[in-house]
Amino acid sequence: MVAQRELSEAEVDRVFHALATSTRRDILRRTIEREQSVSTLASEYEMSFAAVQKHVAVLEAANLIVKRAEGRERLVRANPEMIARARALLARYEELWRSRIARLDDLLAGPSTSSGTQGASSGAQGVGSGNQPASDTSDTTEDPRNEEGV
Repeated sequence: MVAQRELSEAEVDRVFHALATSTRRDILRRTIEREQSVSTLASEYEMSFAAVQKHVAVLEAANLIVKRAEGRERLVRANPEMIARARALLARYEELWRSRIARLDDLLAGPSTSSGTQGASSGAQGVGSGNQPASDTSDTTEDPRNEEGV
């Protein structure tokens, strides 16, 4: 199996732009199931053929679908390699945010005590009281793409 290279910033932008519209997501879903002509795709939507062609062009620019000519028809099929790369990107974002939520949960839970003798005095000290280093939450304002190298 060939190793997948990471998506460039421009590719990430094109993928997210292409998936931002429900019509394009539906076209992608339909072309995953089987190869279809643009005219067959267009017949399923209450919009002009030209409008569907534009949606197909956006998906093609994102490399999520592949279009080929067969006679006078243009056939469209999903590109499983790019879909896998986009899925991997989303998995990295999911992992990043799950780890951040886990760290936030740990911060909100407070320090665990084995004897339970700290009582109300430790609970009265709120966030920002000096007990927690300020650097614990500083990474939440950074761009997640920089952390993950995406």
